[in-house]
Amino acid sequence: MINQNDCTNILKYHVQSLAGEIGERHVGRHAALQQAANYIDRQWQAMGYEVERQGYMARGKACENLQVSRRGAKTPDDIVLICAHYDSAKDCPGANDNASGIAALLEMSRHFARAVPDCTLRFVALTNEKAPFYGTEKSGSWVYAHQANQRHEKIRSVIVLESLGYYNNTPGSQLYPALMGMFYPNQANFVAMTSNLASMRAMHRFSRHFKKYCSLLCEPMVAPNFLPWVKWSDTSPFWLNGYHAFMVSDTSLYRYPFYNSPRDTPEKLDYQCLSLVTIGLTQALQAYTQRTPAPVAQTG
Repeated sequence: MINQNDCTNILKYHVQSLAGEIGERHVGRHAALQQAANYIDRQWQAMGYEVERQGYMARGKACENLQVSRRGAKTPDDIVLICAHYDSAKDCPGANDNASGIAALLEMSRHFARAVPDCTLRFVALTNEKAPFYGTEKSGSWVYAHQANQRHEKIRSVIVLESLGYYNNTPGSQLYPALMGMFYPNQANFVAMTSNLASMRAMHRFSRHFKKYCSLLCEPMVAPNFLPWVKWSDTSPFWLNGYHAFMVSDTSLYRYPFYNSPRDTPEKLDYQCLSLVTIGLTQALQAYTQRTPAPVAQTG
């Protein structure tokens, strides 16, 4: 059983460490980007994981995705990825976008350090998901997805954690792209799960589990790939490489007034809601990755 008070405090610590102490982190502030990677590495090592680093060059700077794994007991060749990016936008401390996602990623992985999943779980901290790299082959998600495809890895689902910490019960606090607002709530008090058409079944299956374990409203959304906010998301490279992927978020710029700004700081986040979401994601992931036994044939 996950204790919510402990979870809340741990999440707050991670966000403060990344956004409050390290702050703005990207290739333009390369030392800070490396400092964030090293922080994640230390956290995972303290949990007992062996950290793998996937290095590559971007604008002449060494960049790294980080990964830890829990090998599956029943179907180890089947892989589920849980990802979040650790870089921030220029001039932005990146508390919600995306220290909140990394905090949830770390807390989820802490739970599974003591659990044995049926299939293999990989927790991945991605780099270079903000401008100028998003939507390019130098984004961490593209590098990871492309190399996984080249190795013919059986990645069954990719769950991307993006901006999970801001909630508002005020009517009109939730915005949407054109035409979507008529179908969804106008209060920014829910968790969104977004996929493309090909990944819709995986997203809906996960969301059904999530709704059992989280008291916050969950809204699954299916959006066409050509919409800019979908096309340039961390999920897109996985789609382009043939994998099913969906994003879990608070909808980011469509509700968060401090998006990509110097005011995206740790005190803006709702850590109680963030802990509810993180616990719900952890329990949903545990259920999502369990294999259902085949029915036993009846003999007469």
